[in-house]
Amino acid sequence: MNFKVSRRKFLDWFLSASAGALFVSIVYPVVRYLIPPRVEQSTALTVTLPVNPQEVKPNSGQIFRFGSRPGILIRTSEGDLRAFSAICTHLACIVQYRPDLGHIWCACHNGHFDLSGKNIAGPPPRPLEQYTANVRGDKIVVSKAV
Repeated sequence: MNFKVSRRKFLDWFLSASAGALFVSIVYPVVRYLIPPRVEQSTALTVTLPVNPQEVKPNSGQIFRFGSRPGILIRTSEGDLRAFSAICTHLACIVQYRPDLGHIWCACHNGHFDLSGKNIAGPPPRPLEQYTANVRGDKIVVSKAV
């Protein structure tokens, strides 16, 4: 068998293959960016925080990990412990507790939530997901409502 390919056919094939490779190398990253991979949600329903309840000062808040997502623990001025998802319901930014305002605040688009997690100002469409915070001995246990 004798395969003879003309120079023109070889160059046509080579340029077509190069153009196809260039197209794929540009389109593939764009598609991967626009369609992110599925991330499995954590099945954790309870987490024990590595913090002593006496270390959480009144009128303060701190971020903690609840499975693969952030949570926020708040001690009110009255001394109550409250816990919520720390993901803003507007565009999934991380919220924080503002002691000067006395409520939860999202810095991305100036969203405000009261100490029961209800959205009170700004663009967030829904309240924060509320968790249950209990003190057990010298640990704080945060649970997701089932």
